Amino acid sequence: MVQKRMAHRTPKIGPLVQKERKRRKLTLEQLATRSGVSKSMLSQIERGEANPTFAVVWSLTQSLEIDFSDLIGGSSAATNSGEIEVMSAGHTPEIRSADNLCRLKILSAPRLAGQSEWYSVDIEPGGKLDSAPHAPGTSEHFTAITDGFEVRSGESHVRLAAGETARYAGDVHHHISNIGDEVACGFLIVLYR
Repeated sequence: MVQKRMAHRTPKIGPLVQKERKRRKLTLEQLATRSGVSKSMLSQIERGEANPTFAVVWSLTQSLEIDFSDLIGGSSAATNSGEIEVMSAGHTPEIRSADNLCRLKILSAPRLAGQSEWYSVDIEPGGKLDSAPHAPGTSEHFTAITDGFEVRSGESHVRLAAGETARYAGDVHHHISNIGDEVACGFLIVLYR
């Protein structure tokens, strides 16, 4: 049996954004208008001077009409049945919220984006991972590793204790927030239909 250690670096999103923008013959200003991301922020992202948040990356993928996985590195799954792929902690892609209170580590293979995705989630006290509705039929499963979480989906909400899992609709406005006094940790799985 072969163990395959991945030597991937954090994905270089900027050059890929620039390539896709130019392929579509869009100016920075046109992409800024389409995505709602400022022209100066786009320029910084393309030059590798800014680390975009999940919301910004999502806006760009939607505006450029590309898969999320295309921006974070494509398929990297082990293809031979005798291989085990290992992604080091330092090379696992990470997304931070604009306020820097929420951190998601992308644990799923990039090729699965838009089908099923899973994340390690750390939220600082008072932080909230706020999500607009995903595609119809999407559901989320969130497991609290620590206390301190509240999950809201549409009009429903619940507090979670360590070890509990909430399953809820992801095709309505929803959020996961830390209502405790310490960093709260959990795992999130997003299932698209």
